[in-house]
Amino acid sequence: MKYAIEINNLTKTYGKHRGVESVDLSVKEGEWFGFIGPNGAGKSTTIRTLLGLIKPTGGETKVNGMDSWLMKDKIMKDVGYLPSEAIFYPEMTVKETLDYALSFFGNKDGRRQKELCQRFQLDTKRKVGELSYGNRKKVGIVSALQHSPSLLILDEPTGGLDPLMQREFFNLLEEEHKNGKTIFMSSHILSEIEHHAQTAAFIRDGKIILKKEVSELSKTSRRKVSLRGSLDISGLQGVKEVVENKDGISFLYSGDSKVLLDVLSKGDIKDFTVTEPDLEEVFLHYYKREDK
Repeated sequence: MKYAIEINNLTKTYGKHRGVESVDLSVKEGEWFGFIGPNGAGKSTTIRTLLGLIKPTGGETKVNGMDSWLMKDKIMKDVGYLPSEAIFYPEMTVKETLDYALSFFGNKDGRRQKELCQRFQLDTKRKVGELSYGNRKKVGIVSALQHSPSLLILDEPTGGLDPLMQREFFNLLEEEHKNGKTIFMSSHILSEIEHHAQTAAFIRDGKIILKKEVSELSKTSRRKVSLRGSLDISGLQGVKEVVENKDGISFLYSGDSKVLLDVLSKGDIKDFTVTEPDLEEVFLHYYKREDK
């Protein structure tokens, strides 16, 4: 099995401050991998170390079998990187900016660039400094994909995009993935990972707390119970994440199904559902500190 990304015991510190600690991850070639965590969890630090932009304090990272720090120039030739906040020369036009980026890859074929600009409705004659945040994000997307890399590394890629452009962006990524591209995407928007990625890892305070296939993450022993009406659950064991509202109640349940049905039969219930929890609820369960 070939791996596009290998991260082994990665640690990065900034003086006394923690970046990431003992991170282990692997991403198979052709996989769509979601990297989940809130701002400050260590996602960007991991990505920047992976790309050889910063040197690890300990451990190693590899891209396509090559050491990220020692072979970073060669690695970047076949990587499309979209940072969370891309910075461009404000006086350059969109066309000049994209051509400049393309020149780093020794690629003078601008057909893919033109296609992507049309797709994302970019005016290539405008100066980058005149663009809105969303349009600058589009420039970053085109810059990352225009040389047809085999590996896409995307750090919070949808920030600033309106809903229609977000949909178009994910349509594009689905096409890239079907063509065999590897996608490593960080996000704090869990629905983006749930709807698109195959595998996901949760990072908290610089440490990986969980890695699983997305399809398996919601298949826990817990079930989400939602109901309209009133129900006394004070004696019910295995209940967490209780949310009450004017119409009813919802909670996560990990106990015996027969016991739950017995309790439900005693309530004044107009309607109820029992479903698998969504990715956000799974994430919150794993992310909460035990001491809180």
